[in-house]
Amino acid sequence: MPITAADRFVLFPHRGHSHAELSAARIDGRLVELGEGYIPADAVETPALRAASLAPVLGDRLAATHLTAAWVHGAVDALPARLHVQRAVAHRIRSVLDHRIVYRDSRVPPRDVTRLGGVMVTTAARTLADLVRAQIGGAEDASTTSAIARLGAEPGAAREAIVSLALQDAVPGKPAAIALLRRIERAATTT
Repeated sequence: MPITAADRFVLFPHRGHSHAELSAARIDGRLVELGEGYIPADAVETPALRAASLAPVLGDRLAATHLTAAWVHGAVDALPARLHVQRAVAHRIRSVLDHRIVYRDSRVPPRDVTRLGGVMVTTAARTLADLVRAQIGGAEDASTTSAIARLGAEPGAAREAIVSLALQDAVPGKPAAIALLRRIERAATTT
């Protein structure tokens, strides 16, 4: 597998550097924390670097979803305290037991996943669709609302989210989510 820019820029404890070394470099101002790792203080925080910083949690079987994917895509400013992940491989995996993780065992289809920084993340369209469904289901927090507004402001984003949602099997809140996405689409085209 080729080495990506994210591989060269994201440093993790116990992967060539001790936690003490990385913490000292952070205190010295040479590194800043990003996700599960550290990046050079002068590095531009890109979606690929954000995604790569989650590699210890995601590995090669899980995809970042919901607000975690929204953070990777730049739609929220802070990484959520609890990471939202979903199985991205065909075979079932042992349950993920970590208090920092909200795990969904249903497989996110390959069409809804993109690879950034060497890890899997739901596409911006799938992320928008998931967040709208979460909001319909009662997630009325400011981060979800902000992420929906930012993702939905991109040209064609709501249309792509509708398609992503339409291709999903029966999921809770689907009709209401599609209706909300249509309103977001209309608002984006009238501004």
